[in-house]
Amino acid sequence: MSYMALYRKFRPQTFDEVSGQEAIVTTLKNQIIQNRIGHAYLFCGTRGTGKTTLAKIMAKAVNCEHPVNGNPCGECETCKAIAAGTSLNMIEMDAASNSGVDNIRELIKEVDYRPTRGKYKVYIIDEAHNLSPEAFNALLKTLEEPPEHVIFILATTEAHKILVTIMSRCQRYDFKRIPLETIVARMRELVDAESVSATDEALRYVAKAADGSMRDGLSLLDQCIAFYPKKELTIDNVLVALGAVKTDIYSKIFNHVIEQNVTAVIKDLEEVVIAGTEIGRFVADFTWYLRNLMIIKSSDAPAEILDVTSESFEEMKADSEKAELGTIMRYIRILSDLTGALKTTTQCRILTEMTLIKLCTPQMDKKPDAVMDRIRSIEKKLETGVFTVAVTSAEGVNIPSVQQEKKIELPKAIPADIQQIVDEWSSIVDNADALVKGLMAKVRCSMDSSKPDTLILVCPTKMTYDGFKELNREKVMHGIINERVRKDVTYELVLDENGTKYDKIPHSKIPNMPIETDDDFDDEEF
Repeated sequence: MSYMALYRKFRPQTFDEVSGQEAIVTTLKNQIIQNRIGHAYLFCGTRGTGKTTLAKIMAKAVNCEHPVNGNPCGECETCKAIAAGTSLNMIEMDAASNSGVDNIRELIKEVDYRPTRGKYKVYIIDEAHNLSPEAFNALLKTLEEPPEHVIFILATTEAHKILVTIMSRCQRYDFKRIPLETIVARMRELVDAESVSATDEALRYVAKAADGSMRDGLSLLDQCIAFYPKKELTIDNVLVALGAVKTDIYSKIFNHVIEQNVTAVIKDLEEVVIAGTEIGRFVADFTWYLRNLMIIKSSDAPAEILDVTSESFEEMKADSEKAELGTIMRYIRILSDLTGALKTTTQCRILTEMTLIKLCTPQMDKKPDAVMDRIRSIEKKLETGVFTVAVTSAEGVNIPSVQQEKKIELPKAIPADIQQIVDEWSSIVDNADALVKGLMAKVRCSMDSSKPDTLILVCPTKMTYDGFKELNREKVMHGIINERVRKDVTYELVLDENGTKYDKIPHSKIPNMPIETDDDFDDEEF
């Protein structure tokens, strides 16, 4: 006999053998024990979670000659025939390849014939969401009032595509993703039964890659065993067999992105590609790594949520402290967009390189979270006084690849600088960031003879004045003003609603304000 895949060889044959769907199993068993069997069921859930397996067990259980506490005995002729796929009491139809109305009409013609052996004829329609609207409509009446000897079981991974009229005629069961520990425990049983040596770390990685699907997990395990026959299955072997990389590469890339080191990030990707890792898997795993950092930053008890070793947790915790939560979430957003784009392109590596460069250069991204990331970067430079400048050659050519750090302390602005800002205010506003441009356009810029070294910024309305307090806009404006004259400008932001009286609030030093999100704020109002 030819080799049989693990997920087929060890497919559960009774309700008690099914893992990870305890609530559904208990309900179906009780229905059989109490003889309260429904006429139509809808099994919904992601791939590999046991929908078709439970449908076949159900078909055996309702026809078993000697049921044991709701479970099929597996020994009678009916159970054996259904397990072998030769029984006329179980009719399995793949709706993906039989989606037309004619296929359903043929099925309906056979419904009236009673089973030759056993109590019920069970019709299992797999991938039911592929049925055409006409096919669904043809099935409606029969599904609502089938003969007493007929049970319909519809299985689907996309329940939202099932017509409401069909759904209302079925008992719906939602299959959840199988927990990681459950998949690992099942894998341990199988490798022991197959006399395969495997470490717990290797099995956990395979189970994690399965993403809640028992079938996917067993298929990946099968692949790893075949790649290293008669050898112990270690984490290193699994990474090679699945074309993955160790998690330390993600920490390395993350740190280079935080440092905005484009050259190092591109070299890191080169290392990943040379190792044979598929680009899509790398992006998915890197996104998951960032997700873990996000959980650590936002949760009070991240260790209880993350399924990682204590050593890995400490390393990720150290990484999480190097970036703001908003920055990490921006990275996740950009990589999520990349995941979708990779499905429709043939230039996966180039697209990934472009995305990594985008992560390193927030000025290329015009979305609000990227603007805030730029603000945080500017604030950090202002606090430390460290700027990166390009070295100029003797011929006057910039050499961007060679950089040096300079400690820069801006001199205080003098009255001539204040006058320059007043004269060039329109130009400053035109070139300002979108975050503050609308507000700055409303401000009247002037000087006070009693304070010639202070810039007076007059807000005509309280709404404009308060707008500068949102999302660190005041800091952004101050940075723009300083950049124009290359000096530290002392200014006062004042409110003058009636145009005659100043409500002066000094701002010679900008306080550290937390970054807030206010979705109700609209620049256009100003």
